[in-house]
This record gives sequence, structure tokens and C-alpha cells, in this order.
Amino acid sequence: MQKLFLFCTLLISFHVLHAQYSTCNGKSYAAPVFSDSALLKLNANLQTAKKNYETDSSKADHIIWYGRRLAYLARYDEAITIFSKGITLHPTDARMYRHRGHRYLTTRCYDKAIADFEKAGELIKGKKDEMEPDGIPNAKNTPTSSLQSNIWYHLGLAYYLKKDYAKAEEAYKKCLKVSNNPDMYVATANWYYITLWKLDKVAKANALLKKIHKKTKLIENTDYQTILLIYKGEQNPAEIRTKFLDDTSPLSNATIGFGLGNYYLSIGHAAEGVDLLRRVTEGPQWASFGYMAAEAMLGELKRPHFSF
Repeated sequence: MQKLFLFCTLLISFHVLHAQYSTCNGKSYAAPVFSDSALLKLNANLQTAKKNYETDSSKADHIIWYGRRLAYLARYDEAITIFSKGITLHPTDARMYRHRGHRYLTTRCYDKAIADFEKAGELIKGKKDEMEPDGIPNAKNTPTSSLQSNIWYHLGLAYYLKKDYAKAEEAYKKCLKVSNNPDMYVATANWYYITLWKLDKVAKANALLKKIHKKTKLIENTDYQTILLIYKGEQNPAEIRTKFLDDTSPLSNATIGFGLGNYYLSIGHAAEGVDLLRRVTEGPQWASFGYMAAEAMLGELKRPHFSF
């Protein structure tokens, strides 16, 4: 029985690892690469979620976890389909829109993502916030984001990638109000800061840095902390760049690479900035926010009359 399960998971793995994903921007991206151990665990979790869903496909939690587990294996179109069914069954459940919007965001369907996050934002008005359980827990198995912070955080990113910085600012302002732990504050401040810079609101951007300190203990968002410390002038960018060039962690490279690239561009070091952004987009982590932002910025740089 165990051998049969392993064979089935390997079949699923083959499909995932060799698929290409066409997205709303007309591009295709290579499927992500997982370690053998990670892949076995992800597939096992998916099979559990699928079994629960098939047992009762009307239950909201079963829908959400089946969709989330599909997405963790980069099966985004299938996840979107599941969340869409969830919306049909639970049209007033903000979680359905929040999770579908996230996967529309991943697949570069920014307008659809925005519509879902805006709808989710309407549905949470006047309601108490709730922490969201992590599908892939951090080292301390402690969730750091809530339903409401995730809605505003992802909405802000969608608007940022659409270059609608005024609306991104509105979303991040709301997100900051529900960023109630150091990890969530740092993550929100990272995107809020560069959004405010785009709007020439430098003083307001710098005010965010008052709560950024090297000694602050974080669980998972240390890369964002590093970038913010560079903006604050308390971290040497050349040192981080050297580490970035030597680092073999794809996700970390996407986050740090975009942050560094954006920083170098902002101080007029175009060659260094563009090189870092290109390195990010040459990596495998196309579903990461750092990759998305680097991709968008490189596209902007190609436009005539662009200025930093």
C-alpha cells in the first residue's frame, strides 16, 4: 500500500514538475522545483485535503484547504476553480475571495485579483479580524498574518504592480492598522515604503522606518527587515549584494534581489539595479512577490521616457 501511494505521488510530481503555466500576461513560466522530501509532504497534504473535500465539498474549510494545497503545488488554475466553486456556495465568505485573489495575483491576472480583494474588503467591514493558519508553517509554527492583513496586503501589491500607487497606498494604510506583530509590520512597511516613494511622499515613507531595528526579533520576514535597514542607512547594501550573489536560496534571492535592485535604481545606480532585477527574473521563483515586482519594474524600464 505504501509503495502504491509513493507511485501515485510520483505521478503527480511528474505532472507538476513538467507543466508550464500560461498566465494573463501572455507568458509561460517553468514549474517550480521541489526537493523530494518537500514534494512528498506537499502531495500527502494535498491527498488529505482532497479526501476531506470529496467527503463534503460544500464545507467552507474543506474548499479553502483543498484550493490552498493545490496552489502550494503550483496547480493555480485548479485552485482558482475550487475557490470559484467556494464563492458560489459561500458568496459572503471573505476567505474565498482572499484566496482566489491571491492566485489570480500569482498568475498575473491583476484586475481579477483586485476585484476579489476589493470584494473581500467589503465583506470584512465591521467584523473582528482572525489569524490565518499557515499551510506551510514557519520554523516556530506561529502564524504571523491575519485574514484582514492578507486582504489589504495583497490588494496593495496588486495595485502596486498595476502602477496605481495611490490606491496601493490606501490598501497599505489599512494593512498597517491590522499588522499587529513585528513580522507583519515589516512586510507591510516594505511595500508601503516603496509605494510612498513612488508618490514622492518621502517624509511619510521615512516615518515607517522608525519602528525598524536590527534587534527586532522576527520569525520569517528578515529579508524585508534587511531591505528596510538599507533604506534607513543602517545596513551596508554592498555587503548584502555580495551575499545575494553568493546565495543559493531562490525565494530569499527574489525578495532581497528586488529590494536591492529597487534601492540601487532609486539612488541612480542604474547598471547595478537592472543587473539585480534581471538576476531575480532569471531565477525559478516566479510566484514570489519579489519576482513579480522585478518583472514589472524591468518592463517599466523598457518604456521610452522612463525616469527614476
